[in-house]
Amino acid sequence: MSAVVVAARRTPFATAGTTFAGLRDHDLAAAVLAALADDVTACAAGEDVTVAEVVAGVGTADGNPARRAALAAGLGAHVPGTTVDAQCASGLAAVRFAAALAATGTGPVLAVGAESTTARHRDGVVPRAAFAPDDWPDPDMGPAADTLATHLGITRADQEAFAVRSHARALAARRRTAQRFVPLAGVEHDARPRVLRPEVVARFPPAFGGTVTAATASAHADGAAGLALLDAATADRWGAGGLAVLGTAAVGADPALPGAAAAPAVREALRAAHLDVADVDRFEVGEAFAAQVLACSRDLGLADEDPRLNPDGGALAVGHPWGATGAALLVALAGGLAPGRVGVAVSAAGGGLGVAVVVRARSASAGA
Repeated sequence: MSAVVVAARRTPFATAGTTFAGLRDHDLAAAVLAALADDVTACAAGEDVTVAEVVAGVGTADGNPARRAALAAGLGAHVPGTTVDAQCASGLAAVRFAAALAATGTGPVLAVGAESTTARHRDGVVPRAAFAPDDWPDPDMGPAADTLATHLGITRADQEAFAVRSHARALAARRRTAQRFVPLAGVEHDARPRVLRPEVVARFPPAFGGTVTAATASAHADGAAGLALLDAATADRWGAGGLAVLGTAAVGADPALPGAAAAPAVREALRAAHLDVADVDRFEVGEAFAAQVLACSRDLGLADEDPRLNPDGGALAVGHPWGATGAALLVALAGGLAPGRVGVAVSAAGGGLGVAVVVRARSASAGA
């Protein structure tokens, strides 16, 4: 039995310390969970349905935000919640586990990724836990992106060109992207996308001593994204469209080059789906850093300007709420794939982790 994404929602993303500064992880997640629960009820077309479980991905989990968010969303005390912490891959990791649960026929499972990066700041600094033990390399993500770029020959100009495209694509897709938003605190659009001029970006100083700058590194942001998953038999009975989950994967790679873990995760997820890179119509690659995306896309044989690669922009433009970004990649696929088309979402994370999910879009009446 397999799983189907029948609803996908996210909040707008706000720069850390601004509009959503007073909201915590579970507040952000609860807004998305409530919207997803309403979507599932509408999808069921009168059939009595109850959310079976919530799985939340939070990049720096504090307590159990999944349980708090389920309660805050009004899902009821009977709905359990489990939190997954896989840093920037947390949102996709939550979807992997939720898909496995939903495929058993247990009922609707809601997967949500959320992050209040504002809450993590301490006097302008974000303390982080160790991603690897003392006898393993454990670089901060910015310097690691510099090292990755040097290792693979990804130039500063390459990274800047990608960042400019990300903003341009996000601006062009703004109206379409907002169709799946859950408005929150009066905010209805992502705060950060803007026109970036190459001649201006070229003047930015190095952020970490290498080729990465503030333009080619994503900004800390607050937000949440989530998906409702069902077993395929129930989704077919309801006549639901959405995304059929074809394969998922989590891989480990060299902790010294965490950004290099994305491409192996894509290949492993495609292997599980019995597909190849050539079968993919859209790639959503987490944009923590431009160098990370280019490392992945080039490893997969894609051109930097490939229109299938992050066609609506990504975290470089809209910001990066760590636990939410992975789930937001799937929200983008839910809104951008035509029936029958195949998409891949992938995130790399600290400690040398890569998580990927392969989906195929379904028509609303004919199923997969």
